[in-house]
Amino acid sequence: MKRLFCLFCCLMVLGACTPSATAERYTASFQDVFDTASQLVIYTDTQEKATGLARRIYAELLWYHKLFDQYNDWPEVTGIYEVNEKAAVSPVPVEPELFEMLVFAKEMYNLTGGKTNIAMGSVLRLWHQAREDGLEHPESAYLPAMDTLQEAAAHTDPAQLILDEINQTVYFGDPAMKLDVGAIAKGYAVEQVALHLEEEGVSGLLLSIGGNVRAVGVRPDGTSFPVGVQNPERNAENQHIAILTLNNASLVTSGSYQRFYTVNEKQYHHIIDPLTLMPANYSWAVSVVTKDSGLADALSTALFNMPVEEGMALIRTLPDTEALWVHLDGTLKMTEGLSKLLY
Repeated sequence: MKRLFCLFCCLMVLGACTPSATAERYTASFQDVFDTASQLVIYTDTQEKATGLARRIYAELLWYHKLFDQYNDWPEVTGIYEVNEKAAVSPVPVEPELFEMLVFAKEMYNLTGGKTNIAMGSVLRLWHQAREDGLEHPESAYLPAMDTLQEAAAHTDPAQLILDEINQTVYFGDPAMKLDVGAIAKGYAVEQVALHLEEEGVSGLLLSIGGNVRAVGVRPDGTSFPVGVQNPERNAENQHIAILTLNNASLVTSGSYQRFYTVNEKQYHHIIDPLTLMPANYSWAVSVVTKDSGLADALSTALFNMPVEEGMALIRTLPDTEALWVHLDGTLKMTEGLSKLLY
């Protein structure tokens, strides 16, 4: 795996109204964590400090990437890949961080009424294979057969994901179960890294890992980080449909424009509705703003998998949580609180 890492300094003289008046703005970027483009924005005093912090964040994210990777076996961790291979036979002892993520994932299943379900692996594998085949051989692209999808869906009950807290083991009560943590893992990992930074008093940092953005504190002058919400329309004149301000909070977006393939001139994206077993078709994109990046990740998937009004009702039950929907016709709908975050 090639590591693409660059660090460069964009000098920016800040006003003397804060103790961090000498801070400069640095950025770091890499491509090999969670298979997505990532960028860090770091405000600190020297390039040496920024480089050290960026390398540490990269290393921690890469460790979570290996832990949550369902397609590759990493000998240095006991991760999702090994769980999927062995947990149907006997309980698998796992890393504490993976165990805690699985507990969190089951909580998210209950919170979202099953719309975010990491036990959907048997169904999602069928779609993943069809998409990979379709991208490699577009002339023979196909959809997974519905009877095959329904057969796989019989093995997606998270109650069969048995977590032993005392022994920190994972076991599948259903031998045909497979986990797919893609709807939660990236946001969860970002949040854990951010929490570790906060515990050490780090501030003035922005993590952007694919569609998962997390602000750690604020900028040195006390202002929030401005963050753009991507316009799902390709080649649109405006790259962003909105600019939001993040103050020690997260922004996560799920959309149909991110990963897809084409069958008979129709596009099929990667977010599968657990009810229909087909790509969800309620919205073009959904963004969630809340403190916890893991929660925001789980909610953005869930909201994408339900009608807008149903999603709005769910968000209203959650404190300090806002959402923005891009309807299929390109119009916007947002919670009342989100309008206050517009830049």
